[in-house]
Amino acid sequence: MEVFCAVFGMFFVFDIITPGFSACLLGCSCSNDNLGRSLLCMETPMEHIPENIPDDFTKIRIENCHLTELPQGSFSQVHVLEFLWLNFNEITLMTIKSLEGLSNLTELRLQGNKLTSVPWTAFQSTPRLKILDLKNNQLDVLPEHALRYLPALTYLDLSFNQLSITSKEVFTNWPLYQIAEKAWGKEGLVSNVVLALHDNPWSCDCRLKGFVEFIRKVSPPVILMNSYLKCSGPRTKVDKYFHEVQLKTCMKPLASAAESNVSLSLGANATLMCQVKARPLSNIQWMYPLKIIRGFASTQTQIDEETITSQLVIPSVHLADRGLYTCMANNFIGNSSVGISLNIDSPISSAPLPPPVPMLSSNDSPHIDIRIAKQTVYGITLEWHAVTDNPAETWFTVHFGKYDSPKKEMIFIGPGINSYSVSDLLPVTKYEVCVTLKNHPPREGQCIVFVTGSDISQLEQRERLIHIIVIVCAMVLAVPAGMYACTTEARFSCVDRCVDLWKKRRRHAEDAEGSERQNTFDSLQAASDEALYRDPEEKPTKRRKSEDRCRGGSAAHLY
Repeated sequence: MEVFCAVFGMFFVFDIITPGFSACLLGCSCSNDNLGRSLLCMETPMEHIPENIPDDFTKIRIENCHLTELPQGSFSQVHVLEFLWLNFNEITLMTIKSLEGLSNLTELRLQGNKLTSVPWTAFQSTPRLKILDLKNNQLDVLPEHALRYLPALTYLDLSFNQLSITSKEVFTNWPLYQIAEKAWGKEGLVSNVVLALHDNPWSCDCRLKGFVEFIRKVSPPVILMNSYLKCSGPRTKVDKYFHEVQLKTCMKPLASAAESNVSLSLGANATLMCQVKARPLSNIQWMYPLKIIRGFASTQTQIDEETITSQLVIPSVHLADRGLYTCMANNFIGNSSVGISLNIDSPISSAPLPPPVPMLSSNDSPHIDIRIAKQTVYGITLEWHAVTDNPAETWFTVHFGKYDSPKKEMIFIGPGINSYSVSDLLPVTKYEVCVTLKNHPPREGQCIVFVTGSDISQLEQRERLIHIIVIVCAMVLAVPAGMYACTTEARFSCVDRCVDLWKKRRRHAEDAEGSERQNTFDSLQAASDEALYRDPEEKPTKRRKSEDRCRGGSAAHLY
């Protein structure tokens, strides 16, 4: 009995001193086999890798456990670990020290996670790693020296990822590939290297030329798990196998223009065109002096796999549009540009001018309704309707510029066009836009005044760079009543007051003219700066009577 108690006590003390030999994680199972001690955790909810993993495991398998990252030194205490399976979790992040302390690791499986990139230098800690399974992740980049720190690797699975472009140097720099290639020449010595690259969206353009040639020539000791790799782009090569495509060497852009000097008459529509040859296809943009004020539309047409034409359309050119227009193209190899000079014939030249518009006397006041039809983060689109004797032959002039600028840009709008977009606006700037018949100066009540807001922090929605603050309550240019601007702080009574005042003046104008016209309102929109136009000393021209103003709210009179 005393001997039994002594032996039992020894086992009890040993178990206390070395708890790792018997402990197992809650919700997991542990076992022993000829490979050593194993830990198995299946569908066990885990927010992170447990910190109390015993250090005697040679195999750890944690799958479907909702892990999201592998932090630094996740298994550093398990020095004898040889097999690590972390399949079908939600791992999105690895650090360069995630595998720290795993010098004996020979197999790492991370299939079915959400990795978009891998810190390949992390494998400096695993010099004995032979199997690396990264299948079914979201990897989209494979650096040229990715496999440099995997000298013992004989199995690499990168299938079912998002790889589209890579170079052959990734694999020719693979240490074991170089060793195996030399060993293959020795009789009786076989060293197989298994590589899986299928089911990736390969883009078969010039950037993939070297890799495609490598795949075509690959042979033992390198074995492709699936040798029929397919192209996912460009459009002309979709679903073609690598051995079916012929790729050319990449080429930097070469931009050219059929006409380097273009001369047009005032008011004509212009189309400037350039052609760019490049492999791969390049990005094209136009640069010109007034781009920040007048943003013109450009279109692109793909001629073949390496040629694009770009057209810049300038409606109703005016003198301010004269200058150098540069077509700029670039791809990852380089860039190129070509300049086109646009010359506008002045009114005193002999060049034909647009159809003349009868000049009206200063007392004539044609009915023109204008409204803000569209508001974007970059500007506004104006629309107007004019009651004239010959609407199909009527030309308009849009006067646009900063509110305090004595000179405004004049844009001539041809017949049949009743809208104009103002884009590329500066933030925190007060602008004025007027619409008149051609050759007529703007008069009171024929202008819209608005202010752009401040730049929004990039931490918020990046695309919302600029927003319009002041929106007009009622904008009818035929009524010399001015316009009112309301901010979000305006009380509803103020808005009602604005509308009532407008209606009264409208009825008064109709009685005076002896005609009936339908009331036109611009849609009321919200604004965001209650301090706008509150300065009573701000350049008044013809101040209205105090009883005509909105009171008790944040509305202000626009002159």
